Amino acid sequence: MADLVLTLISILAIGWTLVHAGEPSPLQDFCVADFDSPVRVNGHACLDPKKVTADRFYFEGLHKPGNTSNTLGSYVNRPTVDETPGLNTLGISTVRVNYAPRGVVPPHRHPRASEILIVLEGEKGDVFAFPFGLIHFQQNVGHGNAVTIAFLSSPNPGVIPIANTVFGSNPSINDDLLAKAFRVDKSIIRNLKSPY
Repeated sequence: MADLVLTLISILAIGWTLVHAGEPSPLQDFCVADFDSPVRVNGHACLDPKKVTADRFYFEGLHKPGNTSNTLGSYVNRPTVDETPGLNTLGISTVRVNYAPRGVVPPHRHPRASEILIVLEGEKGDVFAFPFGLIHFQQNVGHGNAVTIAFLSSPNPGVIPIANTVFGSNPSINDDLLAKAFRVDKSIIRNLKSPY
């Protein structure tokens, strides 16, 4: 009897793991985002399939280099479901980043996605994986321009820039609390908050 119970528990544990190992399958072949619908769901409501055209699955311009002459030295081209309505409910999106030498994408996190980033042009690195919600950043450590492309596990992964969130929050986070948390003088915190 004990062997039977142990066998059943093992089968249930394996089955439970297999059942919860991935995202749920979509309930239909596609669900093109209907931005005009008043219905709000996890994602967008579906456009009537009779109104769907091929251009809803197409985004033009990911292959084009972006302008990196800004304070960060980077340009992020992020076609999400808002630019490509056919991504709605597909569980994926992409992003291309151009970097000037020493250019950065500041520390940030994606509240709804994991990310895999591939270095297409640059001196170091190859592929990086960033788990769901992990704070991460990118920097071109080379002397020439660099290009990456990333794939995210959500049609609308979101991006939360850490510096903006901490130093530019509204209402503001108390300077004393931030000074203690970062173990620096309050004057440094005031200086870090000044651009926001």
